[in-house]
Amino acid sequence: MLLAMLTGCSWNTTTPDGPKESRFNIKSLGKSDIDDVLDVHVREARQYLRELMIKLYKRNPKELKKSQYQDMDKNLARVFDEIHNWNYEELNRQKSIDAIYLTFDDAYEGDRVFAFIVGLTSMIMAAYDNKTDFYLFDSIDPQKLYNSARNMEIAVWKLGHTTNENGELYLYSNSLPGEITNLSYERLFGKLVAIQDTIAIIIAGKTNRTIKTVIQSMATAVFLPI
Repeated sequence: MLLAMLTGCSWNTTTPDGPKESRFNIKSLGKSDIDDVLDVHVREARQYLRELMIKLYKRNPKELKKSQYQDMDKNLARVFDEIHNWNYEELNRQKSIDAIYLTFDDAYEGDRVFAFIVGLTSMIMAAYDNKTDFYLFDSIDPQKLYNSARNMEIAVWKLGHTTNENGELYLYSNSLPGEITNLSYERLFGKLVAIQDTIAIIIAGKTNRTIKTVIQSMATAVFLPI
């Protein structure tokens, strides 16, 4: 039995010369197939959010000038490369949905790109119970994953439609005034929504749980709890 477990917990890699060799990963002893799927989905979601942050900073360079660091790589590292509890002082220690709302608050004078990405990322991570590695006894609620996908759709709508008191968008994404629409933003958001919906369906099927679906008009939609 032990030999079978060790064999099942190895993976193949390709050496520079071509042949594949098998290596053992001790962490795999505590993982099921669904845990591996969760690992991949959360990793992909974080990568797409990183790409989105880069694109938004390039589209809205004035926001980076408002940051206390004024360095895109530093802010990327603060969100995606550090272990933290999302309590950023410049966001008044707000995270998840509250940080997203802060992005569209006229009174907020800080870096709106940072607020938006911190809000989205902390919300999605909350749906995964703030874990990036999953093991046999971890239990993820598919309803939270589903809700995070709907919240992502609401956030996208706000990004493209919510304007300040001067009638200007708080953040530009698809295009600047007079430009041809850049659909690369839509594709990124679409991938993020699809990832959350897909894993929600998978987890619901594996755990025999029912997801309560919600239909809202984007113009009047409210964020769902995570």
